[in-house]
Amino acid sequence: MNAKVYYDGLCHLCSREIGHYRRQKGAESMQFIDITAADFDAAREGLDPYRVHREMHVRTGDGRLATGVDGFIEIWERLPRYRWAARAARNRLLKAFLDLSYRAFARIRPILPRKKNPCGDSPYCNLESR
Repeated sequence: MNAKVYYDGLCHLCSREIGHYRRQKGAESMQFIDITAADFDAAREGLDPYRVHREMHVRTGDGRLATGVDGFIEIWERLPRYRWAARAARNRLLKAFLDLSYRAFARIRPILPRKKNPCGDSPYCNLESR
């Protein structure tokens, strides 16, 4: 079953990481969706338009939604080269550290340098509200 990976295409770091994952064996089982693309509609995808801009989301083939580190674990599970990372990230102590680290990154991500904004009139690309 295919998974949908929702990522911030204006974030340099995020785009590079997703680009890396796209080149891995197993990536064909995932659809990568740039949430800053002009044609992205969070409501059509069943997502909160503000929350999806605050943290990474992955919708699994069975419809379950995984966010933050849990989203990365879903990605890593599908990439043979990273299955070890998925197993390691399920360790209670490591998972707590990864969750804390990801939350810190997610808080500073909006102030990191961004690519030029192709979002046009989208009210969500600037992460300003809520």
